[in-house]
Amino acid sequence: MPMFHLSDDDLLEYAAGRFAEPFAVLIAAHLTLCPTCRRSVAEFEALGGLAIEAAPAVDMAAGSLDAVLARLDEPEPLELRRTIPPATGEFSRLPIPLRAFVGAAPRWKKVIRGLDEAEIGTGRGNVRARLMRIAPGCAMPRHTHGGREMLIVLDGGYSDEIGVYDVGDVAVADPDVVHRPVADAEEGCLCFAVTDARLKLTGPVGRVLNLFIRY
Repeated sequence: MPMFHLSDDDLLEYAAGRFAEPFAVLIAAHLTLCPTCRRSVAEFEALGGLAIEAAPAVDMAAGSLDAVLARLDEPEPLELRRTIPPATGEFSRLPIPLRAFVGAAPRWKKVIRGLDEAEIGTGRGNVRARLMRIAPGCAMPRHTHGGREMLIVLDGGYSDEIGVYDVGDVAVADPDVVHRPVADAEEGCLCFAVTDARLKLTGPVGRVLNLFIRY
């Protein structure tokens, strides 16, 4: 069972449908592995239902029913037509919501020694989603964040100044977090990360590299 969870504020935002799709997919993947957070989301959704029932009725705008009925003949949005790849190979370690989001075999590319990543297109401005595969015992450069990052461990694990993260654990980082993740010495780490701003390397060398590298 995961030891690092999402905050109640994040779970409430998820239950209300306010997260961009890549963040929502990551949270849904965590929920498949975490009964504690599933219960919290169910409670928030139930409260939301009660709030709707208690809200005063309002008149529908003219033509609303006709507009809804007309949409029944429209094709499903692309995201609803995604097929879920079978749980084989690399996909065997991905929760169903993430398998559906990735949709096809990841295209891995080497970023630095010990780190491969597969970017998952989002088409949502600054939001980036990617699978990351870190070699056993490999340390990532020390860095902070220009905005928010959410990360879920899918296989293996890693450690940093905050703690030790295993399968299902979620790490949430922002500009106040400075860390240097190190992958598990035996299994390495497979994870899925979503960011809404680029990372910033720290230290004298890192600050120079930031002028040339955007990650």
